[in-house]
Amino acid sequence: MGELKKLVEEGKVKYIGLSEACASTIRRAHAVHPITVVQNEWWLWSRDIEDEIVPTCRELGIGIVSYSPIGRGFLALGSKLVETMRESDFRKNIPRFQNMDHNKTIFERVNEMATKKGCTTAPLALAWVHHQGRDVVPIPGTTKLENFNENILALTVKLTPEEIVELESFAASDLVKGERQATMQMTWINSETPLLSTWKGI
Repeated sequence: MGELKKLVEEGKVKYIGLSEACASTIRRAHAVHPITVVQNEWWLWSRDIEDEIVPTCRELGIGIVSYSPIGRGFLALGSKLVETMRESDFRKNIPRFQNMDHNKTIFERVNEMATKKGCTTAPLALAWVHHQGRDVVPIPGTTKLENFNENILALTVKLTPEEIVELESFAASDLVKGERQATMQMTWINSETPLLSTWKGI
C-alpha cells in the first residue's frame, strides 16, 4: 500500500482497489491510503462477505464491486452450463459445479421467479445485486451481444423486499453444496497478511 500510495502521489495511479481482501486487511490498507473499491464475489449463493466485509466498506465509504454476479454463468443456464463446458474450463474444478445434481434446484427456483417477473434468470440475478445498494456495482462477464443486452434488462427489474427475501431463501448457505472456489485459500477468508513488524528480514 505504501508503494501504491507513492504511485498516486506521482500521478501514475488515480485510485486504489483491493480484491478478495478480508475486513482487517481493508482497514489496514485504508489507513495507509484511502481505498476506493473492494472487489469480491457476491451474488445469490456467494454471500460470505455480508457479515464483515460489506459493513466495513460502508463504514469507511468504500465502494463494492461484485464479480461473477451471475455465478460464472450458472444463473444464465443452470445445469446446461456444465453439460456444455469444455474439458479445459476451469469451472469444472469448482465444487459447486461438481455438485450440480444438488445445486440445479437453485437455478430452477430462480427461473420460476424470473418467469413470473417477465425476464430470464440472468437479469433477475443482476437485479438482486443492484438492489444491495447504490455503492454496489456488478461486473458480469459477457462475450456475446445478446447476453449484454439481456444483462442491461436488469436495470428495469424491480424487486420488492418480499421478493428479495424469497430469492435469498432459494440459495441459503445450508442449501448450497460445495465451496464457491476450488481453492478457498485464494479468497478473502485466508487473505490476512501478517503485520509488517512480524516479517523476518525487515
